Amino acid sequence: MRRVLLMACAAALCGLAACDGALPGGGSKPAFKAIDITGAEYARTLQLTDPDGQARSLADYKGKVVVVFFGFTQCPDVCPTTLAELAEVKRMLGADGTRVQGIFVTIDPERDTAELLKAYAANFGPDIVGLRGTPEQTVAAAKEFKVFFSKVPGKTDTSYTMDHTAGSYVIDAKGRVRLFTRHGTGPQALADDLKILLAEPA
Repeated sequence: MRRVLLMACAAALCGLAACDGALPGGGSKPAFKAIDITGAEYARTLQLTDPDGQARSLADYKGKVVVVFFGFTQCPDVCPTTLAELAEVKRMLGADGTRVQGIFVTIDPERDTAELLKAYAANFGPDIVGLRGTPEQTVAAAKEFKVFFSKVPGKTDTSYTMDHTAGSYVIDAKGRVRLFTRHGTGPQALADDLKILLAEPA
């Protein structure tokens, strides 16, 4: 898979975020390692279907810190690495790991059937959920999260791959988008950021 353009995306996200270092109620922002996008007016809604046919939204996971990543099951590197790191982060957090919800949104619903998506997500832990939608719903979800994806033709109609944004969004326990974390940052940095969010009042 071609290397995705992450630096430009990260820069754009930082530019859209409130960068003055102050919180609405006074005080200063936490020292996150990821890009702080608290107050952003995107990545606020997600309405797709889980592999069991149940409609899901971010509201279903209020009370937990949610990590949302867009990818596809045939992704050879970025997707499995990201999900494996999330699984490791949950282990690093111990009991608090149960308060972290991983969501994997497929950008390839054409090939990622409900059965395949369920089995893929289960490889990284029983509580990481895969979500999918129609092609139109997938485009809408990606637009809401400012996620780029594009089909890259292969030798046959079904051997294509996908270029896509390689970062994750973190939603706090109140359902507010807070962070954009770059791929490759490593589990320790994400664990440290999640600890800060988990310590905030729900």
